[in-house]
Amino acid sequence: MNKTTTPATVPAAEAPAPLKSSSSRPEPRPERSTGSRIGELVQRQGVLAVLLTVILIASFVYPTFASLDNARGVTVQASFLAIVALGMTLVIITGGIDLSVGSVFALGGVLAAWASQWGFFPALLVPLVVCGTIGLVNGLLIARANMAPFIVTLASLLAARGMLLAFTDEGATTYLVPKDSAFAELGQGSIWGFGHPILIALALFGAGGLLLQRTSFGQTLFAVGGSSDAATLMGLPVARTKILVYTLSGLLAGLAGALNAARLSSGVTIVGVGMELDAISAVVIGGTLLIGGAGSISGTLWGVLLLAVIQNLINQIGSLNSSYQSVVSGGFLIVVVVAQRYLARSRRTT
Repeated sequence: MNKTTTPATVPAAEAPAPLKSSSSRPEPRPERSTGSRIGELVQRQGVLAVLLTVILIASFVYPTFASLDNARGVTVQASFLAIVALGMTLVIITGGIDLSVGSVFALGGVLAAWASQWGFFPALLVPLVVCGTIGLVNGLLIARANMAPFIVTLASLLAARGMLLAFTDEGATTYLVPKDSAFAELGQGSIWGFGHPILIALALFGAGGLLLQRTSFGQTLFAVGGSSDAATLMGLPVARTKILVYTLSGLLAGLAGALNAARLSSGVTIVGVGMELDAISAVVIGGTLLIGGAGSISGTLWGVLLLAVIQNLINQIGSLNSSYQSVVSGGFLIVVVVAQRYLARSRRTT
């Protein structure tokens, strides 16, 4: 009898795992921690909380501090520094620095007072052209020649101060703005009780905020400050952006100097000394990182007002001289820089 053999059964092949559809939704990003959100809020609006606290305390301690006349005086004095700090904000966001703004501010005031004898428009155009040219040269040397911003703007600081002294015969000549002229009215007049410099500063800050947050140019500033090499690889106009921000810084410093000359009715040669440090302090206290890539226009405005309020409060005390403002401002600056480093470190770990 022949044996019949049955063929061995072959195990069925396992079905392959179904492929994930390429159209599947990406996994959601992990939500930021509460600490990270609080850190960002403190960096952006912490100076505003400090400003309001100082104003509230000073209003209770010194009744004259909360008067309308005192508020007008504080804001008018702060408006010149605010305009300079606006340009400094744009420069620092790109990772640069501009040490020349104090000397450019003084030079713009003297040129405006000198040109005011020919009318309103020369008094504005002459300082804007000269100071804008200084900023343009700074930008070209930094962006095209790859020179360090610190060295270039330090040289411009000395050059602008030298031009100022040469133009005024070592400070012996003081140019006066004609009384009752349209240019003098620009610095001394007011609308609804608000001085023209205040309104001009607010308008510029509004335009600066829109420029920074609502335009491609503003986004390019953040990209350049975050990483200049990465911005270049992305095809962004890095060199042109740097040239523009330094030119704007020079223009705004010259405009602030012209407005100051109109308010004082003369081109004072000793103004602007150390103003670049005040502008940097206001910008950093307002939350803009010195390393670039982050910052806000509103924060700079609050930083300027905080410094102005501190100065006015020192004047209200009476027994302290103005040098204490530098001590307090330096203390605020150290605290803010340390806080920025701590917040940046905490973001990297979350």
